[in-house]
Amino acid sequence: MAGKDVERSDERGYAPGPWWADLGAWGSVALIAVGGLAAVWVFFRLPGTPEEPASGYYGAAKVIAIGLVAVGCALLGRRRARAAANEETNERGRV
Repeated sequence: MAGKDVERSDERGYAPGPWWADLGAWGSVALIAVGGLAAVWVFFRLPGTPEEPASGYYGAAKVIAIGLVAVGCALLGRRRARAAANEETNERGRV
């Protein structure tokens, strides 16, 4: 009878997505710009640059890559949504 007191839920909770998941197109472009700025910062060896420039370039490249992937996903999502909307209007016109 003790099992009845325990509330069971078959729903699985999901973990929150990564920090860059909801950036959108403009946020991704800003992320790419920040990565480019970081690369220029390392190139000119401004204050705060790591001792080994390769690690600075590596960090900048990671930020740029995340921005590129996010902007690509955002633009593909827009394209798919637009294609689905066009297809839906064509279906309505045929009926």
